[in-house]
Amino acid sequence: MLRMLKKFFDFCNEKNRKKFYGAVILGVLDAMFGAMKIPAAFFAIQAAVYGKIEGKTFACVIGFMLISTVGRTVVNRFTNMLQTEGGYDTCAGKRIEIGEHLRYLPMGYFNDTSLGHITSVTTNTLEQMSDIATRAIMMVLQGSITTAVIALAMFLLDVRIGLVSIIGIAVFMIVNSITNRKIAKVADEKIEADKEMVGVILEYVQGIAEIRNYNIFAENNSRVAGSVERKKKADILAETTAIPAVGVQMLISKLAGVAIAAASLSFYFGGTMELEYLITMLMCSFMVFEALDSAGIYTALLKVIGKGVDLANEILDIEQMDIDGEVIHPENRDIHLENVSFAYENRKIIDDVTLDIKEGTTTAIVGPSGGGKTTITSLIARFWDVKEGRVTLGGRDVKDYSFDSLMENFSFVFQKVYLFEDTIANNIRFGRSEASMEDVIAAAKKARCHDFIMSLPEGYETIVGEGGATLSGGEKQRIAIARAIMKDAPIIILDEATANVDPENEKELTEAIENLTKKKTIIMIAHRLKTVRNADQIIVIDKGKIVQKGKHDQLMREDGIYRNFVSGRKRAVSWKIA
Repeated sequence: MLRMLKKFFDFCNEKNRKKFYGAVILGVLDAMFGAMKIPAAFFAIQAAVYGKIEGKTFACVIGFMLISTVGRTVVNRFTNMLQTEGGYDTCAGKRIEIGEHLRYLPMGYFNDTSLGHITSVTTNTLEQMSDIATRAIMMVLQGSITTAVIALAMFLLDVRIGLVSIIGIAVFMIVNSITNRKIAKVADEKIEADKEMVGVILEYVQGIAEIRNYNIFAENNSRVAGSVERKKKADILAETTAIPAVGVQMLISKLAGVAIAAASLSFYFGGTMELEYLITMLMCSFMVFEALDSAGIYTALLKVIGKGVDLANEILDIEQMDIDGEVIHPENRDIHLENVSFAYENRKIIDDVTLDIKEGTTTAIVGPSGGGKTTITSLIARFWDVKEGRVTLGGRDVKDYSFDSLMENFSFVFQKVYLFEDTIANNIRFGRSEASMEDVIAAAKKARCHDFIMSLPEGYETIVGEGGATLSGGEKQRIAIARAIMKDAPIIILDEATANVDPENEKELTEAIENLTKKKTIIMIAHRLKTVRNADQIIVIDKGKIVQKGKHDQLMREDGIYRNFVSGRKRAVSWKIA
């Protein structure tokens, strides 16, 4: 139990840890105020037994009860405030900390890790911790402290009964430890089932278009139903394991109370205990284990809390890329890759690539699917770190740059655009958060999206669905280009930005890209002939190697992948239905 409590307190930042320590101190005061009922009851019983109700005794009894009631009321108010603030602040802070940590992880982590896992930890796990962790921890601590204070009071009144209560507490703790180990075995399954269900449902929702397109509802519904069923069984198992275990604990505490009462009666009838002591001990036999019962119930949740802390720390412990470089403003934006190799999970993707991209030029990268085209651009922008060789920007290794100062040099337009569930204006401002509305409109006009934005019900204040679900593919692409225009970075990376655009949007999108790329260094991954033929250099990548390099006319004179690529495109364009 103490190990779990320490783990949670270590999980909190210093500010919130102090709040919990303050709540613990107040918990001690609460227990002391609660224990004041014992001397109040003792003096009242003593006066009643001997029929001597003096003003002094009456004042003493009333004073103890008043201090106990008022003290507990005040202390509980501040205790609840501290533990609530500490719990919610801790979990809110951890969500932000995880988000900041994810910014600087290698992109390979996101390829290797289920989105459902990250989502489950930052939502379900931390939400449960903010709701139950602080309450469980404080109930365990306060219950333990209250029991200890009452047991101490009993010990001071009668050493023999104090020893009986200590033995009862010890037996309770042993039983509690055994039952918690049983509960711990099912806690992991419950958490894993939570994580799996979130991942499966997210995958289902995100892939709903493909599921509908290929009519594979039965298979995917079966997966979702299976994950929900596993979650249901895990929850039922957790409850059916916890309820009997808690019942056994409560039985032990009640039997310990009976033992205290029996011992007190035995001492009374044996002539070694006065009546007022007997009545006080009988009353204490109910009080001493009342708080311990509550603590015992909540100790079962400590394992779940500990697992939640572990899951959050697993993400935070993943080694970040070295981002603490210099803030560098290069004199030029020449890019150089020197003998660069990169492997992912022992599979070599880029193999000894050397490449120069001069500032202000256009470089097109083409080649078969899976050849390494996107990986090269990711290495240039340092989404991954090279395994061998080096990548330089303006003559400096990209690892010398602080990550933020490196990113100032790049804007990206990907084939798959992600828009945030926010206004269109704010989605465009994402490239420069302080931009005025006039700047937003100017960028939208250059990106050829002003007209369609103005046709929407709320214009630039229209809220787009998560991921831009309420807009067409071409519309999302143009907003992404407006975002990149707003950022105005000197290097533009286009990753198949026009691959899936319908003919109606192609002209608008082409004009938008032309506005984006004026006087910029352009690196494009493209499958369309018209987007690559005028490039200053064309790089052909196959199996992680540069197999051809040159301009369009030069490569067309060579027998190789590029000429076959162009010939295949021309045949596809000229194909007609007879």
